[in-house]
Amino acid sequence: MIQQKDNSKLTNWEIVSVNPNDKDWNWKDLFCFWGSGIQSIIGFSLITSLYLMYQLNILVVFFGFVLGSIFIYLFSNLIGKPSQRHGIPFPVLLRLSMGIYGARYVAILRGLVGIFMFGVQTYFLSKSFGYLIRICLFTIDSTILNNEFFLIFVLGLSFIDWLSLILSLWIQYLLFSNGQNAIKSIINFSTNFVYFGLIVFLIIMISENFSEIQGSFINLFKNEVLFSNDNLIALATVAGTFFTFFSILIVNFGDFSRYVKNEKELKKGNLSVFLNLIIFSFLTVLIVLGADIIFDKKLIAVQGLLTNPTDIIGKFDNTFLTFIALIFILVASASTNLIANYVPTQNSLLNFFPNKLTLKSTGFVIILLGSLFAIFWESILSQIGIISFIDTIGSFFGPIAGVIITDYYLIKKQNLINKDLFSTKIDGAYYFSGGWHLKAIYSLLIGFIFAAATIWNYQLNFLQSFSWIIGAFFSSLTYYLLASK
Repeated sequence: MIQQKDNSKLTNWEIVSVNPNDKDWNWKDLFCFWGSGIQSIIGFSLITSLYLMYQLNILVVFFGFVLGSIFIYLFSNLIGKPSQRHGIPFPVLLRLSMGIYGARYVAILRGLVGIFMFGVQTYFLSKSFGYLIRICLFTIDSTILNNEFFLIFVLGLSFIDWLSLILSLWIQYLLFSNGQNAIKSIINFSTNFVYFGLIVFLIIMISENFSEIQGSFINLFKNEVLFSNDNLIALATVAGTFFTFFSILIVNFGDFSRYVKNEKELKKGNLSVFLNLIIFSFLTVLIVLGADIIFDKKLIAVQGLLTNPTDIIGKFDNTFLTFIALIFILVASASTNLIANYVPTQNSLLNFFPNKLTLKSTGFVIILLGSLFAIFWESILSQIGIISFIDTIGSFFGPIAGVIITDYYLIKKQNLINKDLFSTKIDGAYYFSGGWHLKAIYSLLIGFIFAAATIWNYQLNFLQSFSWIIGAFFSSLTYYLLASK
């Protein structure tokens, strides 16, 4: 009874070690996880822009993506392995190196970024809902949207905007707050659904424009020699950019790897980063090229290649096609919001208030706070440079990963005392100095300084794509020198 009372302060059934019988994720589930990570409007635009917009050698871009994927694979294995082996999420794993109380405040940094990005992503998600509502109303009555009622704005949002935002928040709450089985189902459905939609859309394009699309695709490979100083610099930049895109998922990958059956499935599933890269790149590049050819044939005026999927769909002037495409965008955006923002925030909050919050109440907190960022995003937050502040907080993520990896593999030699992770006893292995491991906190701050310097020092801005790795390197080096003594 005494032990149970002691543990209750740090224990929540949602963040304790997963029962081995409940570890049912395999490599296919991780394939869908990484697929959901890349299947977003930002992912679509990033990949197609690098391939088509910046006059880069197509092979440089491809091998840059491959190099970035190698780093994603390596760091995901390193961070995912301890959570997979011991069944604990990212915030609890942090207790191993930061201390049982220090981990609360370090993990909440990830939660703060997650809540902000959840709100912003929900704002854009609601825009797609708004378009769907307007399409439906226009189909019923083409003049109804001219009614004064729909032209009244409160806090910069119309009635349809408010309705769309509330629907976006409510639906996400209903879907996301039902535990890991529901999360896995959402991720798997979303990835397969979006890939199916991309394939169907591409087939429609190719059926009428095969030779032109084939010719445009082949022309992409008519570039200069691969190995030159300029190309090597570009390759490193592309690799860093692609890694940065996924880095927010890597630091809390343990939130998902804890459910994977075994290490073999973990490594095999993480290899699917490469497979998703190839599939998604192939589909998106061909769609952009095909859309450009169709616009040219139909004499539709565009200023250069369109790499944003919403811009492409908007130019087709086809209500049915727009409606279907928005459905796919909604599904893709929601699943990305789930894995990149909702789940990490949920676990961070559960770790901060372990004996006060549940899945449902945590979800309510995320929805409430996220709604504030969504409501004021366009009118205020996007105008005041808050992204730089969020990026600065994000500069902690690489250093956090560096300390975790160094501590688990080099200092603790992959040994973990599970019961002490949930113990407030002074003689507990992870109590350290009043629940804080000062060496880890100091190392974290050193890594943060180097990572944040790439954002705030304009002379180092060219290294910003590598800030995660830079921060991880300096925090891990500092921590090893301090903790190995």
